Amino acid sequence: MTGPAVPDTAAERRTDGPPGQPLLDVRDLTVTYHSGKIPVYAARGVDVALAPGETLGMAGESGSGKTTVAMSLLRLLPAETTVTGEIRFRGEDLLEANWGRMRAVRWAEASVVFQGAMSALNPVQTVGDQIVEPILLHEKVGEKVARERARALLDSVGVPSRRIASYPHELSGGQRQRVMMAMALACNPDLVIADEPTTALDVIVQAQILGLLTDLVRDRGISLIMISHDLSVLASTCDRIAVMYAGRLVETGPSREVIRGPLHPYSRALAGAFPTLGDPASRLAPGGLPGDPPDLREEIDGCPFAPRCPEVEDRCRTGRIPLVEQGDRAAACVHVPGYDEVVRHG
Repeated sequence: MTGPAVPDTAAERRTDGPPGQPLLDVRDLTVTYHSGKIPVYAARGVDVALAPGETLGMAGESGSGKTTVAMSLLRLLPAETTVTGEIRFRGEDLLEANWGRMRAVRWAEASVVFQGAMSALNPVQTVGDQIVEPILLHEKVGEKVARERARALLDSVGVPSRRIASYPHELSGGQRQRVMMAMALACNPDLVIADEPTTALDVIVQAQILGLLTDLVRDRGISLIMISHDLSVLASTCDRIAVMYAGRLVETGPSREVIRGPLHPYSRALAGAFPTLGDPASRLAPGGLPGDPPDLREEIDGCPFAPRCPEVEDRCRTGRIPLVEQGDRAAACVHVPGYDEVVRHG
């Protein structure tokens, strides 16, 4: 017995939900860590939507909240964390789901490629056993079929299937990251979350991993959320970009438009932090930002970027700065055309 046939792509088995419904719809997501007596407000009213088969990049400095938002989607944050809002996946609010339902969602419907494969992989299990485990857990197949699938997955990500009996320390950094990708794809999920998947890899291997991941999710019809501080990486791999700062969403839009013409001063600073190859002026221009991000243990009045912004005005320092839509783009800045009208009409 080989068990029931498994579809080759997520798109082939996506049957529920009305046409046009987002695969993922996050509304007013607020995440608060409780470390000691002082709460840390890591995400503050984030709204994000993702269509089936779409790729979204989340950008921002360390501590901006992008990983917090991504890990909250599958409720992978510490137990003492407070999470409010809505996380609708295929129409179902995962914040209301019980742990049995969450266990079914993880790997089978949505999976994660964690940052730093050596830390994420179990050092005392072979890579083959770690790929086989979610297949046996979520699908009605036997050990033989699961192991055949694991071999095929390794081959598909560029790791020779003969390495199925290898332990993580016997593989290179690039190979370990490819194993993580194979695990994430093992049960043909609808959504893959990649948390800085190329950290600590050399630039050649980075390019290979990013190209492979992009091709795999496109060929399988999978939606992708890619987390990175590097806008150039996201522009080359994602349809849209969401820029975060101090736990808030400050800009969203098509990748190329955000890179070429950022609407928010923080997005412009991020885009300017990476030199353009062959452009001496770009290479010699000073990069970085003065000052530091705000303390997330404190309430923030006004634009959180105001203390570091070269375009700051008095009106930036008080009240909530809403996202203002500009066609298929949006930015939370008083300088965006139409901002005053949006504020007047609430």
